[in-house]
Amino acid sequence: MTRTAQNDKLKTLVLTGLFSALIFVFTAYIHVPTGAGYTHAGDGLIYLAASILPTPYAIASGVIGGALADGLSGYPVWIPATILIKAATALFFSNRNDKVLTLRNILAIIPSLIVCVVGYSLYEGIFLSGGVNKAAIVAAFSQTPCYLIQVGASAVLFLVTAAAFDKSGLKKRI
Repeated sequence: MTRTAQNDKLKTLVLTGLFSALIFVFTAYIHVPTGAGYTHAGDGLIYLAASILPTPYAIASGVIGGALADGLSGYPVWIPATILIKAATALFFSNRNDKVLTLRNILAIIPSLIVCVVGYSLYEGIFLSGGVNKAAIVAAFSQTPCYLIQVGASAVLFLVTAAAFDKSGLKKRI
């Protein structure tokens, strides 16, 4: 492996760790408790990571940051759902452009919203209630407004940060 390749790999690992830490902080410490969980803007940093890092690293940062936030915030029961949902969320975005704020990445917020609402609601309605129970699933979907706020706040954080990254040319330098 050449020195340049080693430096690129190290830079990618450092950025993955940085994004993991930021996702953790924005999820664990900047949140509002709601129902059985909490609403936060940490997903906006997953969107950003997935628009900058190679896909496997973006998935890792989203999963590590989100799962640590659940575990260390007193909500470890949500870790299995978070692992699947945050990994899927990262897949919708692309880092294959010189810009962070692309049409694809803006539109990726829509399937992220759907995966968040459906994923967490089904997890709560099925796994946390002890089995398939129509009433529990319907009740779990009552959390949808909280998930909409979460994705909305995350979208704003992503859009503002991505625009700043693009204006400064930061993605090209990292």
